[in-house]
Amino acid sequence: MDVFGLFLHMALEMRSSLVDYLDGLQAEGRITFTRNEAVAALGITEGAFLKAAARLQKRHKLFNPRHGFYVAVPPQFQSWHAPPPSWYIDALMKHEDRPYYVGLLKAAELHGATHHAVMEFQVVTDRQLRKIRAGRSWITFHFRKEMKSVYQGIIERKTDTGTMKVSSPELTALDLVRYIHVAGGVDAVATVLNDLGAKIDGESLATIAGNFDRACVQRLGYLLDRLGHAERADAMHKHLSATKTVPWVALEPQRHSNDSPSIPPAERSERWRVTVQREPEIDE
Repeated sequence: MDVFGLFLHMALEMRSSLVDYLDGLQAEGRITFTRNEAVAALGITEGAFLKAAARLQKRHKLFNPRHGFYVAVPPQFQSWHAPPPSWYIDALMKHEDRPYYVGLLKAAELHGATHHAVMEFQVVTDRQLRKIRAGRSWITFHFRKEMKSVYQGIIERKTDTGTMKVSSPELTALDLVRYIHVAGGVDAVATVLNDLGAKIDGESLATIAGNFDRACVQRLGYLLDRLGHAERADAMHKHLSATKTVPWVALEPQRHSNDSPSIPPAERSERWRVTVQREPEIDE
């Protein structure tokens, strides 16, 4: 056998070994692994692993969302190029060594409170991370400096491969208002809250709201009142009322300093001290 033939034989053998490794992982109920784990298990060089992995990625049998982290793609998802992010988000964030929770519109969808499929898998964490193209969707990361302050609003939810951390209905509601532009604007947020409101526990909401800006609390309180969930916001309002002076805020925060409203507000909520330039439109 000439040198080229020997190289080709070795390459095919290594690719076959990696395929066997992936099959073994999935037989154990796992789909994620690191480069170092595979190199050690197969007894090959890092270069040989990378070449074999690249071939499997081209065939959509392997997905590499982050440097050194890999996801085996089960046959039913190979046309998508990756399994759903819920199958590996917990392992990915452990690899990144970052606290996290699945939040915003994705969390609302998991709580049964969205009217449309959510195309972004939205994750909140304490570091600015680049978004990831994950098959048919994107994993997007949204920054929160103090993750410990909202731990009481994070719950575990079972997935097909284990568990993942998800924001509770209360934390989800507050985040939707805090990241209102990421969530699609006040109309989209109001539409979600229309359904999510019934799942909110008022006392838990008030407790978590203590870790949010006052303006965010005011806006959420106004929206819950408007959508018929005023009783869910009563405890939160009680905490807010303990403040001596509560400045007025606009329902829709300005994106730019020169975005000052040119017309008088259509409504002023004395209870929440919120001015409303236009009434939110609910997508029924």
